[in-house]
Amino acid sequence: MTVTIVLACSAALLLLGIAAGMGARAPRATPLVYGATATICLLACIAALAGGNSALVLPIGLPWLGAHFCVDRLAGVFLVLVNLGGAGAALYAIGYGRHEPAPQRVLPFFPVFIAAMNLVVIADDAYTFLFAWELMSLASWALVMADTRSAESNHAGIVYLIMATFSALTLLLAFGLLAGVHGSYAFAGMRAGPLPPWRSGLVLSLALIGAGSKAGLMPLHVWLPLAHPAAPSHVSALMSGVMTKVAVYAFIRIVFDLLGPSAWWWSVPVLIAGGAAAALGVLYALMEHDLKRLLAYHTVENIGIIFIGLGLAIAFGANGLPGGAALALTAALFHAFNHMLFKSTLFFGAGAVLTATGERNMEHLGGLIHRMPKTALAFLVACIAISALPPLNGFVSEWLTFQAILLHPDLPQWGLKIAIPADGALLALSAALAAACFVKAFGVCFLGRPRTAQAAQAREVDRFSLAAMFIFCAICLLAGVFPGAVIDWMAPVVQALTGAHLPTQMGRAWLSIAPVADARGSYDGLLVFLFSAVAAMIAAAIVHRVGSHATRRERLWDCGYPDLGPTSQYSAAGFAQPIRRVFGPLVFRSSETVTMPPPGDLSPARIDKHRHDLAWEYLYQPVCNALLTVADVFNQFQFLTIRRYLSFVFIALVGLLLALTLWQ
Repeated sequence: MTVTIVLACSAALLLLGIAAGMGARAPRATPLVYGATATICLLACIAALAGGNSALVLPIGLPWLGAHFCVDRLAGVFLVLVNLGGAGAALYAIGYGRHEPAPQRVLPFFPVFIAAMNLVVIADDAYTFLFAWELMSLASWALVMADTRSAESNHAGIVYLIMATFSALTLLLAFGLLAGVHGSYAFAGMRAGPLPPWRSGLVLSLALIGAGSKAGLMPLHVWLPLAHPAAPSHVSALMSGVMTKVAVYAFIRIVFDLLGPSAWWWSVPVLIAGGAAAALGVLYALMEHDLKRLLAYHTVENIGIIFIGLGLAIAFGANGLPGGAALALTAALFHAFNHMLFKSTLFFGAGAVLTATGERNMEHLGGLIHRMPKTALAFLVACIAISALPPLNGFVSEWLTFQAILLHPDLPQWGLKIAIPADGALLALSAALAAACFVKAFGVCFLGRPRTAQAAQAREVDRFSLAAMFIFCAICLLAGVFPGAVIDWMAPVVQALTGAHLPTQMGRAWLSIAPVADARGSYDGLLVFLFSAVAAMIAAAIVHRVGSHATRRERLWDCGYPDLGPTSQYSAAGFAQPIRRVFGPLVFRSSETVTMPPPGDLSPARIDKHRHDLAWEYLYQPVCNALLTVADVFNQFQFLTIRRYLSFVFIALVGLLLALTLWQ
């Protein structure tokens, strides 16, 4: 029954996209399309929450195969992520979409994008999966290219399309190896056939590359900081908060479900990729002054955290430790759910700032907390959540990941005994740097004084945008205060994939959680929330009781320098400078050039900063240059005479005949 409802909702979204394409210029098209999308997504989310396994085969697609669809426990969890995120983005877009300069370029593809993600999750054969995967990529590419007049959007669209094609190609090869010589393209047939070790390792590598490039793992992340800023903000929220989780689903489906029993060494590349993405993603984010690019790089960091959990689950499962595998997989799924919530909220906030000021550069903002207090509150809550601070949800999933890391002494392999603590150190570093990064983001954007006239004239955004932000903030708080409910909801999925699950959490005193045992560590989100709330109220009461009731306005402390302007405030570049100097020479190959005028020279001093994206320069740029060189060579063949073309055909024919003769 569930699969039928989700299929019907997907079909309704596809039809809605077609209808939006025909009537996108109508005056009421924006609220109608986004309102209908939100309603359909909520219906699909409720159906997925209702649970239950169901399957369906339709006589479409390949003639001898048909189209297989299935909603099992794993698909049910990710259907909730997709449709809850889609409903929030659609609700936000009812207000935000009114400011779109070209809604006809966005409205038709937005519901199609969500429908394609639903189809990826419920697909139960390789052909249907890849068809939906490509539909998802093409719809999101069209949304990235919504502003065709922008050179930034055009460049982002080209890079994204190339990486999406590369992702689909690697997944196609992975499914081909899983299907084997008998061509069992249905997932049920793939599960039935055991693979030799070399083929299993190759499938793992292809799945990691294919899903990782769509998710944004380093160094496959190059499209992500380009596409997210170019797309409209509600689309950025979908791509970062939801589409990357569909890529995580693809990896889990292949490695934990279709590939069969795992080997311990499978975890090594996953742990390396996850640790590198977590640490490097947050370092790149700290260097950014474009608010949406900063959030895009933080997606890389959080995807790394999820893959650390998945790598731990593989390691524990391969060594016959189902309890550790269950804990690690629960942490990864929980963080995927959390990231969808707080990253969507942060992109909603960035879109609100962009609508109110027309600026994404944090150096041109400031003082917005006085002009956009509701947006500032929602953005602050999401900043606390993504910084993994209690009592919000981001803390719980990262704490569970650390609890899984602390179980590594039970593993017999010395390679894992070294790699897992190293990942723990990188995870701790990324958590600390994430907090610093969002102190920078919130402080520079919302605190202080306006740096530009646009920031000084900002106004609060519409009620639909605020409603979407505050609904997700409330879920972040509830998931942090009552994490046991989320853990118990995910328990059937974890049981199906690892053979074990965490103990039931909601029956414990004060709703605390103890993933292993009370002696190993426990966390009580409700008590932390109550203590924090009571302490804040007591502090506020003391301040109001003891402090003066008179209001007095004084000049800002100027440190002895009169007439300080807004530019004298702490800037985003100044905040990141100490971290850039520590990590920059190694990670970004950064440098600083200080030009100080001599005494008597009235010209200003200058600091020129340079940093490099090493992944792009050493991995992608040489490939691009080689392709351009080859294209220039082959371009000469367009201007040959008919005699030369006939000569080439004759030479090719003789060569093929010789090869056939030698082969026989």
